[in-house]
Amino acid sequence: MFAVTATQTDADNPLKGLTLGERPDPVAPDGWAVVDVRAAALNHHDLWTLKGVGISQDRLPIVLGCDAAGVDADGNEVIVHSVIGTPTHGDETLDPRRSLLSEVHDGTFADQVAVPARNLVPKPAALTFEEAACLPTSWLTAYRMLFDKAGLEPGSTVLVQGAGGGVSTALVRLGHAAGYRIWVTSRSEAKRAKALEMGADRAFEPGARLPERVDAVMESVGAATWDHSISALRPGGRVVICGATSGMVAPTQLAQVFFLQKQIIGSTMGTRDQLARLAVFLEQTGVRPAIDRVLPLSRAEEGFAALHEGDIFGKIVFTRDK
Repeated sequence: MFAVTATQTDADNPLKGLTLGERPDPVAPDGWAVVDVRAAALNHHDLWTLKGVGISQDRLPIVLGCDAAGVDADGNEVIVHSVIGTPTHGDETLDPRRSLLSEVHDGTFADQVAVPARNLVPKPAALTFEEAACLPTSWLTAYRMLFDKAGLEPGSTVLVQGAGGGVSTALVRLGHAAGYRIWVTSRSEAKRAKALEMGADRAFEPGARLPERVDAVMESVGAATWDHSISALRPGGRVVICGATSGMVAPTQLAQVFFLQKQIIGSTMGTRDQLARLAVFLEQTGVRPAIDRVLPLSRAEEGFAALHEGDIFGKIVFTRDK
C-alpha cells in the first residue's frame, strides 16, 4: 500500500524524515479491524514526530497520521478514534500506557490502517469523509475542553488563544454553536478576520487588555500566552490547557491562582464515546470543520511544509490518490 512514513527525525529540518512510498499492508490481530482510508487529517502531532518529540528511534520507520475516516471490511463508513488504550474509570485517555496512532502502531496516512474494532465510530451520512477525518484529534480535543472540562453554561464568555489552528477553529465553531460568547487572539490580522467570519464575537491581538475578564480560557499556545491567560480569567474561572506549541515552561503568578481561586485544568484528546457524540453534534447543528486545503496523499510533503510554516487556517486533509 502507499503510505507516508517517518524514517528519521530532525528537530531543525523535520521534513527531512518524510518518506512517501510503498509499505506492507496492515495485518489486524484479534479484536482489531482494517479500514480503507478515504481521508486523513494532518496535525501538529505529525510534525512533532518528525522532530523526534514523543517517539523513540527504535519505532522508526512508522506510518504517520492520527486522524482518518474510511470504510471498514463490512462496508460501513466509519471515523477512526486514534487513542489506543484501556479505559480507566471509563476514560481511555487516563490509561498511563495509552498511545495515539503513529506512536506505537502505524498511523492513518496510508491506503489502509489497522485499529482496535472498538475504536470505530459510525460516520454520519451528512459528513463528508474529508470533514469526518478532521474530528478525532483537534475537534475531539476542542469538544472535550469546552463541554467536559470547562464547566460552562451557554452565554459564558470564552477566550481562545491563537486563532487559526485546528483546535482553535474547532473551539470557535463549537462554542458559537453552543451559545458561548467567543473571543479570540491572533498575531495575524487576516486570521482575526477569519475567526470573526467563523463565529467569533471579538478578536484581539495577543496580550491585549480585554473589555472584561472571561469565564474560561482555552489554551494551546503555552509559554507565549500563559500570563495573559491567567490574568484574563475571572475569579473562580478556569484555564483549560491541551498543549503548548510555543513552549512547555511558563511562570505562573500563584497568588492569582489561590487568592482568586482560579483553576488550571489539563485536557488531552477525548474518549471514543465523546467522538461519537461530537459526530452527532455536527450532524444536528450543521457545524462543519474549517478545511484549509485538501491534497492527495502523494502531495503530503506540500501539506507538511504549510503546517511547518504556519501558513494555514483550519485543517489540511489528505485523500487517497485516484
